[in-house]
Amino acid sequence: MTKRELSGHPLAHPGKLFIGGQWVPARDGRTEPDISPIDGQEIVPVAQAAATDADAAVAAARTAYEEGPWSRLSAQERALRLNRVGELIERDLEEIALLETVDMGKPFAFSSTVDAPMAAQLMHYYAGAVTRVDGSSRAPAGGQLAYTLREPLGVVCAITPFNFPLLLSMTKIAPALAAGNTVVHKPSPATPLTALKIAELFQEAEIPDGVLNVVTGPGVELGETLTGHPGIDKIAFTGSTAVGQSIIRKSAGTLKKVTMELGGKSANIVFADADLDAAEELAFFGIYYNKGEICTAGSRLLLQRPIHDELVERLVRRAAALKPGDPRDPQTLFGPLAHRAQFDKVSSYIEVGEKEGALLRTGGTGWTPEGASSQGLYFLPTVFTGVDNGMRIAQEEIFGPVLSIIPFDTEEDAVRIANDSAYGLAAGVHTKDLRRAHRVASQIKAGTVWVNCYNQYDPSVPYGGYKASGYGRECGPESLESYTQTKSVWIGMD
Repeated sequence: MTKRELSGHPLAHPGKLFIGGQWVPARDGRTEPDISPIDGQEIVPVAQAAATDADAAVAAARTAYEEGPWSRLSAQERALRLNRVGELIERDLEEIALLETVDMGKPFAFSSTVDAPMAAQLMHYYAGAVTRVDGSSRAPAGGQLAYTLREPLGVVCAITPFNFPLLLSMTKIAPALAAGNTVVHKPSPATPLTALKIAELFQEAEIPDGVLNVVTGPGVELGETLTGHPGIDKIAFTGSTAVGQSIIRKSAGTLKKVTMELGGKSANIVFADADLDAAEELAFFGIYYNKGEICTAGSRLLLQRPIHDELVERLVRRAAALKPGDPRDPQTLFGPLAHRAQFDKVSSYIEVGEKEGALLRTGGTGWTPEGASSQGLYFLPTVFTGVDNGMRIAQEEIFGPVLSIIPFDTEEDAVRIANDSAYGLAAGVHTKDLRRAHRVASQIKAGTVWVNCYNQYDPSVPYGGYKASGYGRECGPESLESYTQTKSVWIGMD
């Protein structure tokens, strides 16, 4: 095995927060070790911000917005600076990807080809898109002149999860800054390292002080301070539905704008006329990509009865053959779960599924790869069959490599089962019948539907949820617009 290793110290300022363009310790000096899920070892110490540190970050962002140059720069000038950050990400791509791998357990094969490159693409996309943010002229009655302006909101708080630390930071930071806002970023306490690395690159790119601030530390304390803070104008959050609901309630007192990208329990539907080889590949990829720690995971696989048994056997064999490995090895496609609490949660659902009467066909337990540390958080790819859609393993977001396979008879059955969920983030449809594909896609209550593909993303294409999967969109011009507000200007012509 040829493992990639971090060279030297992974961060230039370990144990520090990034506030107002300066690297500073937490006010009380507290740090906690950041633990790798690969071996349970400390990577670096991470500062543990308290409410006073959050206040300082908000004040720095507010000063940068109200008094600094950022919001007053032309769109072209902001674009140049954002492109520079994108170029620095591309320069340090391998280092950033490896940092993501060590911190989160994501295989380097993916962090180096998907996450880090797309982080740079997001910066470049919004650098270009911001020059197209404009208003329009109107023709009101009475011969007056009216026009609209799109203006930034002010200070944005980005709260990001542990599963895609880099990408889900940039889907918020890039459009927020492009629109002229300033940002306070609170990354997940489990996976904060790429957020701190990106702050280093912002400093190198000479982005004005206070435009981006990063506060690391305990999720509940910092989250409550920031979500209710009167100095924050918008919250952009990705995470669980329960936490999202709490943030909405907390933010209501100050009428903040919010974007919520929340949980999912996505139905991946395979009809009998589908290309079974392709469907097998996409169903497998749909649940086991990123170890199932992805909100759009195709965790409910709906198989039409004529092809149910064959595809089940194919997937069980393939899942049983996929063994987790050290994610630093470029050949590894399945790494450890991101942190201990998530490992324990996934483990608990195995017992839930068996008690409900589902059949555990493979996996369902932790595993230690040969030569790996017993402290690694590796969990075997898991398949349940005989699942009824009313079971908890089919209704609740497990957020791990657990596939629930559900048979169906007719197209109407498939749509009914797919929509029988509190969530509505994404879905997949696999069929050779183009009319059926359009018909089913239009009936599924989800923000994204993939037809004969799965887990496809691009900076230009929006994604987000229906129902308990949230509201608002990330990526595309729709996201950029959500970081602006409309002003109407009337000109008296008499």
